[in-house]
Amino acid sequence: MNENSPILKLNQPCDDAVNWVVDRFNQVGLSIMRTFDLQGARHAQLTCPCPHHGTDLCDCQMVVLLVYAGTKEPVTLIAHGYNNQTWFSVVDTPQQRADPRVSMTIRQVVSQSLPAFK
Repeated sequence: MNENSPILKLNQPCDDAVNWVVDRFNQVGLSIMRTFDLQGARHAQLTCPCPHHGTDLCDCQMVVLLVYAGTKEPVTLIAHGYNNQTWFSVVDTPQQRADPRVSMTIRQVVSQSLPAFK
């Protein structure tokens, strides 16, 4: 799987979509750690270098989540959102392999409990 291949697309702002996903994962016993938030990081910038919007009204967001299943190595899940849409991707590259069992659990959780706002 390529880290750029979305496993889920939601028609919701990124923060709402991330909260929904985190809630679903918590319900099935997965633990989540939020390690990066683009909007939080960009507040240190005086200007917005966004290639899509280029203004302070930019709603682009990228959130990096580590998904833990017991003692297994975490799987990195990236949420990328703009224009009130959010895409989730599992990172699985030669440099950073995703545990196939955790990755499959992630896919099952998001496919079995899709929200009404998909």
